[in-house]
Amino acid sequence: MSERETDAELVARVQRGDKRAFDLLVLKYQRKIMRLLGRMVRDPADVEDVAQETFIKAYRALGQFRGDSAFYTWLYRIAINTARNWQAAAGRRPYAAHTVENEEGETFDQVDSLSDISTPESVMVSRQIAETVNQAIAALPEELRTAIVLREIEGMSYEEIAESMDCPIGTVRSRIFRARDAIATRLRPILENEDLERRW
Repeated sequence: MSERETDAELVARVQRGDKRAFDLLVLKYQRKIMRLLGRMVRDPADVEDVAQETFIKAYRALGQFRGDSAFYTWLYRIAINTARNWQAAAGRRPYAAHTVENEEGETFDQVDSLSDISTPESVMVSRQIAETVNQAIAALPEELRTAIVLREIEGMSYEEIAESMDCPIGTVRSRIFRARDAIATRLRPILENEDLERRW
């Protein structure tokens, strides 16, 4: 049974009144939703509140979920919209977290090429690259940041991102291209460092 089929079965159980099945969906996706929201909301306590609101909205709307899209794509869209509404209601500006976990940084090709070497210099350069990637992501407009996070960190397909962000797939491709270009521009001075080239 595929992940989508498993989710569909859990959703069907919730729709039949099995609240425990929804608890399983929350357990499965809570960490991913928190990580996504952590790139949009500044305060960790607020992240928890927005995540809780996301799951409450999802639970209330689950009766209308027909399975035209994957459950997690539908859930991500709710999370993104809930975060946007929360920011707008509170007059807050969008925020991106300033830390990139190693597993996240390694999704970028430039970091992959450095990950096998564990000299002090390479560790320092890897850290510098991770910080630079993170700063570049934080500086992106919200639409570009959300698209690149969903693609590179959450591993969603272009189709799933289009559904989650409620926009055409061409727009998703354009946003991801622009985000990658902005990140590459920030990384270029580090990667073109002559000392770095000699070491590798």
